[in-house]
Amino acid sequence: MNNDEDTLGWLGLPTPLQMYRQHCRLLENEIRDLNVQLRKAREDVFGISQMLLATQAKNAEFAGYLRQRGGEAAEMRKQIDTLTTSLRVSQREAEGLKRIVNEMRPRPTTIV
Repeated sequence: MNNDEDTLGWLGLPTPLQMYRQHCRLLENEIRDLNVQLRKAREDVFGISQMLLATQAKNAEFAGYLRQRGGEAAEMRKQIDTLTTSLRVSQREAEGLKRIVNEMRPRPTTIV
């Protein structure tokens, strides 16, 4: 036997083989912990991707809703323009008729 190995034994120090085994156990535990963390991270990514898909579906739904409401708003603007034009024409006609009526009324004559 080697003199160093004898010294390790009575000093209470681990042998190289014991150190390698301990290091191996530490690495196995670390790998196990990392696998747990990886599994959790994958679940989190899956959850986030599901949330993204749901959000994209709602976004598409709301975009369609906004397009529909935009079309309705455009129709209403056309109706407002048509009604405004019709109102202006009616006001001009009313003013013209008032002028005609005023011209047809006899004017009071004042005696001086």
